[in-house]
Amino acid sequence: MIKPLGQRVLVERVEAETKTAGGLFLPDTAKEKPQEAIVRAIGTGGRDKDGKEIPFNVAVNDKVLITKYGGTEVTVNGITYTILNESDILAIID
Repeated sequence: MIKPLGQRVLVERVEAETKTAGGLFLPDTAKEKPQEAIVRAIGTGGRDKDGKEIPFNVAVNDKVLITKYGGTEVTVNGITYTILNESDILAIID
């Protein structure tokens, strides 16, 4: 598994729907990059200017909403992950 460093988070994007509400199937070229993801690992953390540890706002297995084109994609054992800064996470989905 990949262990991110600093205030970075490793996420796995949730696959977008391939069918519309009306029952039409979307071709790969019409699909948008999914913004929902599952947190798979969190980094080693960071420190503020006073040396205090900055806590993470997300935890492993949280379902989150991320920026559409942020982060760096990596593939490990056939699974594509995205490494991004915690600040690229927009919300936690309940």
